[in-house]
Amino acid sequence: MVHQIPPHIKILAGLLFIVIAVTTDITNWPAFVAYFAIIITITQIAKLPIITVFKRSLIEVPFIFFALLMPFFGTGEVIEIGSLNLYVNGLLAGASIVVKGTLGILVAINLSATTTAREILNGLETLKMPTPMVQIASFMLRYVNVVNDEMLRMAIARASRGFEATGIRQWPVLATAAGALFIRSYERGERVHLAMIARGYQGELPRTEKINNSARYWVIGLAVPFIALIISLLSRWVG
Repeated sequence: MVHQIPPHIKILAGLLFIVIAVTTDITNWPAFVAYFAIIITITQIAKLPIITVFKRSLIEVPFIFFALLMPFFGTGEVIEIGSLNLYVNGLLAGASIVVKGTLGILVAINLSATTTAREILNGLETLKMPTPMVQIASFMLRYVNVVNDEMLRMAIARASRGFEATGIRQWPVLATAAGALFIRSYERGERVHLAMIARGYQGELPRTEKINNSARYWVIGLAVPFIALIISLLSRWVG
């Protein structure tokens, strides 16, 4: 079911869910427990492998290290844990970064795993995101493999001439190769742009997919942020 929901509905639902989670006070822990339960449930419904979700979540590790340092710096109330003096404000700020960041990453993982890159771009276009931004992202995704192939050919050419990057002495050669790759990519982009103009390109790519605005999908998609909003309001009222 998650895979069938139109991309623009999933993007909007994900953004609303993140906004609700971010605006919830970190001390309102029952609400965050419910938020995680919602995301885990969606992950299970989408049948996403746990290993895949875990590997993609590792992008958060640098932020976790930063959050672990925050309790040691700050002002105000201090609590003692063994020989450590920790600031309460720092603890709350660090917990907020970890918890809210993890929720945002899980939402992004669910979106990217159930929606192709092209569908996400179409969804952004449907949501009236500025056309130049959508076009730039579209061209980037479309030609990243072309640039990667060009980089691979250059690496093979260097290897065939006996080159090995074994230390700092080889950095000038690698820098020259990077510059050559940039120039080749720029020239290729110019040729592609001229070819598109010759074929009638006027700033927008033709769309062949029909926008699915079924009320059923809107109800299913927006039910998630709506439930999160109800949980946030009820937990504040009870608290």
